[in-house]
Amino acid sequence: MPLFDLPPEKLRSYAAVLDEPLDFDVFWDATIAEAREFPLDVSFTPVENLLPVIDSFDVSFNGFGGAPIKGWLHLPANRTPDQRLPVVVQYIGYSGGRGLVQQDTAWAQAGYAHFIMDTRGQGYGGLLGDTPDPHPSAGHVAHPGLMTRGITSREDYYYRRAYVDAFRAIEAAQASTEVDENKVILTGISQGGGLTIAAAGLAAGRIDGVIAVMPDVPFLQDFPRSIDIAARGPYPEIAAFLKRHRHDYEPILEVLNYYDGVHLARRCTAPALYSAAGQDDVCPPSTVYGSFNAYGATAAEAPTKEMEYYRFNNHEGGQEHQWLRQLHYVANLLSE
Repeated sequence: MPLFDLPPEKLRSYAAVLDEPLDFDVFWDATIAEAREFPLDVSFTPVENLLPVIDSFDVSFNGFGGAPIKGWLHLPANRTPDQRLPVVVQYIGYSGGRGLVQQDTAWAQAGYAHFIMDTRGQGYGGLLGDTPDPHPSAGHVAHPGLMTRGITSREDYYYRRAYVDAFRAIEAAQASTEVDENKVILTGISQGGGLTIAAAGLAAGRIDGVIAVMPDVPFLQDFPRSIDIAARGPYPEIAAFLKRHRHDYEPILEVLNYYDGVHLARRCTAPALYSAAGQDDVCPPSTVYGSFNAYGATAAEAPTKEMEYYRFNNHEGGQEHQWLRQLHYVANLLSE
């Protein structure tokens, strides 16, 4: 498809038009404090993966509301007994799950600890998932998909649970005795990119050790513009809901404002490598740049940030080219 969003020169200066809630930090302080009332209760159970060069572990930890969240931890088999590895925490795209144990071990193949968080209530599209969402609002489907679950309440909205799970996944990864807790890298594509930004923003000032943030074509950024212009993917679920509930637009935007990745990006403090795609009609490039341009804005010392822009790509983004870019980025960061 042709370019439909802003041209590259305007993307570089685009600022999302959002009024941050006055009690944004109060809301998230209370949410994290509530989550931490439950013990993390993380476990790592060895699993046979039929891959001689990778050791894998079935992970479980307590996320939002103390609900168990599943995951994988993959480690290179040739590590030394006392070696503590930098860890890449990976979040999954919309509707996908953690998959089978041997389906994604790429970062462990590169020599890192690789922690994959399953996403609660997902795994019905793409890779399989193993984590239910027991929250009461999960059973109320206002519209197909997850985007409108609990959307009329900031306390019950689905992504309050998912963001907390992503935050606690950092703590769970750091709990492994094989992980260097001071070298945590966060990454993900699409929804995974949005969870990356959310986790990094919530971790700032609450969890030490996050040294890099790598969101690819991230979702959950600049909700008002995304709902207006995204032609495919999850955002149209909200538009379809509003087609029926015509008077709920403003109240729903007020709820979504607490979950907008642009606000969380402002709070991030670690170096970042973003990607955006010029023809992406799922996560439009202007919404990604809105997040990128705001990234680190409230940090005491502005973090470095870089953007890879794939002008002729849709939501697939850079794919293997971006992963190679990330490999170089992480290696350079760790060598400094």
